[in-house]
Amino acid sequence: MNLVETLALAVALGCDAFAVGLAVGGRFGAPRQIFRLSFHFGLFQFLMPLIGWGLGAGLATVATRWAPWIAAAVLLFIGGKMAWEALQPPEDRSQGLDPTKGWSLVALSLATSIDALGVGLSLGMVGQNVFGSAVVIGIVAAGMTLIAMKLAGLMSAKLGHRMGIVGGAILIAIAIKLVAF
Repeated sequence: MNLVETLALAVALGCDAFAVGLAVGGRFGAPRQIFRLSFHFGLFQFLMPLIGWGLGAGLATVATRWAPWIAAAVLLFIGGKMAWEALQPPEDRSQGLDPTKGWSLVALSLATSIDALGVGLSLGMVGQNVFGSAVVIGIVAAGMTLIAMKLAGLMSAKLGHRMGIVGGAILIAIAIKLVAF
């Protein structure tokens, strides 16, 4: 696979990370939060193709059967919570769960990188350089997440608390896409 094909694959895989970055960045856009989400999304997008390559066909079939359902449940929960909190009156709104910390960060990182697991398996089966592709995929995903979070911060300045509704809807849509398609 040449560099152009690898970049196209990386952008395609990074689209979920971009969408989640948009969803999260409107409300959680401090520099540390942007760094954490971008770094972890890039790291997981880098690691998942390597894991997929290492798992082999037998285990990857089992992992890919249940992983989308688990990822969808996590995204539905976080997206629903974000939208619900945004709909509350200002005095009732809590800071809420920061999705750029702890298990929420790990769950979002896994949810956005599930596709990369299958890509790693596929690249390994056709004898491609999985490590080089994984590096490009990770860097592109981190960059797309960073751009999305910065863009969401700008949008949030215009949309205010409604950005939480938009972000929650994006996460719910990604969850539906994971299990419906």
